[in-house]
Amino acid sequence: MKSWISAILSWTVILGMTAVLAAAVVVPRLAGATPYTVLTGSMRPGMPPGTLVVVKPVAFDRLRTGDVVTYQLESGKPTVVTHRVIAIGVNGAGDRVLQTQGDANDRPDANSVREVQVRGKAWYSVPYLGHLNNLLTSGQRQWVVYGVVVVLIGYALAMWIGAARDRTRRRNDKEKDVIGTTATSV
Repeated sequence: MKSWISAILSWTVILGMTAVLAAAVVVPRLAGATPYTVLTGSMRPGMPPGTLVVVKPVAFDRLRTGDVVTYQLESGKPTVVTHRVIAIGVNGAGDRVLQTQGDANDRPDANSVREVQVRGKAWYSVPYLGHLNNLLTSGQRQWVVYGVVVVLIGYALAMWIGAARDRTRRRNDKEKDVIGTTATSV
């Protein structure tokens, strides 16, 4: 009974770690998406601070009112914001622009967002996982993935070896019982 409980707990931890790694690192990389961390409460309650939001590039003309987008505050600068599109319009130069607002904010953002600023549309988000994302650099995240993969493979190998050893022991015990029974009955 005790071994079943520890096996269930072990597999739960393994599956949980795998899901976290998949959500934070593997899936975004394979899909060409970028993970960002929500740092402020402007997108509460749906995306509280510490939420990992994975943003996928999308054509500007495919964005619609209600979409959540991540954009640069200033074109070419690294600082980004993730807010909801509340209106789509045209600026004085005839360019299509977005009006955005944080879900928890009382008023729209002061500046409209131009196409060049948009990093992409929110694909999915995972609450609290952004805290882990902030602790590690990109290179460190890669090493963590490698480390977890090695640990998971090692654990699976240990479980397989243990199961094979248990089968061998049971088989040997049965053979001893059969030999002992045969010797007694002669």
